[in-house]
Amino acid sequence: MPNLNHETIELAFIAVTGLAVFFQTIILFAIFLAVKKATKSLKEEVEDLRTSVMPVIFDSRDVLSSTRALLTRVGPKLEQSVDDLSAAAGIIKTQAADVEVSARDILVRVRNQTTRVDAMVTNTLNSVDRASGYVLDAVNKPVRQISGLLASIKAIVESLRHSETALRTNHYNDDQDFI
Repeated sequence: MPNLNHETIELAFIAVTGLAVFFQTIILFAIFLAVKKATKSLKEEVEDLRTSVMPVIFDSRDVLSSTRALLTRVGPKLEQSVDDLSAAAGIIKTQAADVEVSARDILVRVRNQTTRVDAMVTNTLNSVDRASGYVLDAVNKPVRQISGLLASIKAIVESLRHSETALRTNHYNDDQDFI
């Protein structure tokens, strides 16, 4: 199981936020391409109108009617394009704000949980440390006492052996002196 510490969780949320920003970039790029295509189409229509209007003899009625025709044809398309761009920008702005609020909320929750888990682990490790100290004292004290008791018994046995061997050696030496 992977180690889910604070840095790992934070890295995961940063990656999710990065992906959201990446998708927003793709959407903005698509909108840019659509606007570019609409602009190109509009330029072509204006160029068509210009080529059709230029050869006409500039009579005031012709210019006025041409201008009205141009405004009639181009006006609604321009208004629709501006409205679409405005709506798209508003939607993107609200979505970006929602993502930012969500990311902040998630980070706050992650920090709170990390603090909580850290406190729990610290308390558990402190309890284990105290328990191991108690067990160590509870086991060490009798072991030291038994070890001391065994050392004293060993010293007594060694002392008795040594004195018994010394008595035999002295007794044997006394017999030789006698002869």
